[in-house]
Amino acid sequence: MSNKKRELILAFESSCDETSVAVIENGNKILSNIIATQIKSHKRFGGVVPEVASRHHIEQVTMCLEDAMIEANVTYDDLSAVAVTYGPGLVGALLVGVACAKVVAFSHNLSLIPVNHMAGHIYAARFTSEIKFPAMALLVSGGHTELVYLPKENVYQIIGETRDDAAGEAYDKVGRVLGLTYPAGKQIDEMAHRGKDTFSFPRAMFKEDNFDFSFSGLKSAFINTVHHADQIGEKLSSDNLAASFQQSVIDVLLHKTEHALNTFQIKQLILAGGVAANQGLRDGLVQLISKHAGVELLKAPLKLCGDNAAMIGAAGYVAWKNGEVADLSLNADPSLEFEWLKGELK
Repeated sequence: MSNKKRELILAFESSCDETSVAVIENGNKILSNIIATQIKSHKRFGGVVPEVASRHHIEQVTMCLEDAMIEANVTYDDLSAVAVTYGPGLVGALLVGVACAKVVAFSHNLSLIPVNHMAGHIYAARFTSEIKFPAMALLVSGGHTELVYLPKENVYQIIGETRDDAAGEAYDKVGRVLGLTYPAGKQIDEMAHRGKDTFSFPRAMFKEDNFDFSFSGLKSAFINTVHHADQIGEKLSSDNLAASFQQSVIDVLLHKTEHALNTFQIKQLILAGGVAANQGLRDGLVQLISKHAGVELLKAPLKLCGDNAAMIGAAGYVAWKNGEVADLSLNADPSLEFEWLKGELK
């Protein structure tokens, strides 16, 4: 029988439109991961309405907390610490999770761990396998598209990011033009596999020697193509439109990721974020990584690609082990970012 002490992290995630509470054991075992999604409430608006999201979090968070503790079969006395997303995200939504986490930490004399939401997405991969350093993470979500260098545990440095729309944001805007319901990413991915890249949409920043992304030009080209066809009465294939749009996104993501792989000496490439569930992107990265000997592709489990508290518990555990704790003055930081890589690229 193992003598390893059970270290239990209670984690809260409320940065956008999912209220989630989880209990994580030793940073890599999920005892519970309760998620209350708000997608149905936001569908009619075609996107997330911050005030609506905040009200739902207030209604759901205590029920999620109770369910998480019951499912994990633990008491507050069993817990080691409390982790919470404090940014980036919608400020009103973040404040609900932060307030609840502070109450639990104060009431039960537990350490309070502040977690960057994007670090959570990266550490969702830890439920697949241990992360080996140095590593590179391709973070692709509704609000962020970033390449993040991880020289060692609990250190995150942005080397490139989107100059405008995030990839997931572009998917949702294109989805509205195609008449799809929010969120549109999964539907576009399915349509893309039925269609062909016949429109040859632009691949932005392909020739620039950096690691940054841009998707607003692609979005505009897509919208202009559809509107022009509508004006002249031409019927376009929705599947081909989806395939052409998705191929442009994937080509840019793969191109910039390959540039990073050629520049940095790493052991693992981590795919994380909501768009990490995209099958076209996953397949493309498998092909890309096959050309880079010694680099392993580590993908977050499909069920943990979206926002959830389990990933916050995993990242929080690592932060806690590295001495990162907050006091009760912790506040939401909606614009929280990783630091930019300083000095010469390694």
